[in-house]
Amino acid sequence: MAEKAASSGSRVVVVALDGSEFSQNAFHWYKQHVHRPDDFVIAVHSPEYHHCLSAGHERPDIKQVVDQMEQEQQKKNKMLEGFSALLSDAGMTGKVKSVIGNPGEVIVRIADEENASMIITGARGIGKIRRTLLGSVSDYIVHHSHVPVTVCRR
Repeated sequence: MAEKAASSGSRVVVVALDGSEFSQNAFHWYKQHVHRPDDFVIAVHSPEYHHCLSAGHERPDIKQVVDQMEQEQQKKNKMLEGFSALLSDAGMTGKVKSVIGNPGEVIVRIADEENASMIITGARGIGKIRRTLLGSVSDYIVHHSHVPVTVCRR
């Protein structure tokens, strides 16, 4: 996969990837229905490490937290290699970015920073009550993005 910068005539497309079947489906939908040969694709991954720090009510064991963080880092690296291979196998020009933070905020920020033309994301199809209480990444992106967003549902 070439990681050259987008040329002035090409579109920059941000594709949100988290390793789930929903994000894979969104990528394949983009590839089949929207992709142009001169598109510069930025696969954005935003890992969340908050679960490594929550050890219930007891005081967390530092060694355990470090071990969990190392395991998460290894999983993340493997996932990013897979995303890079996905772009390469599809013959797409682009890059993979991984930024820690709230996934919706990260994706919107990267799209702004990279002057993206559009964002492609998947949707997990969480229930209405859960989405209302917790929010969803795709809802956040749709409501905060300055560029068109395509939410791919199964």
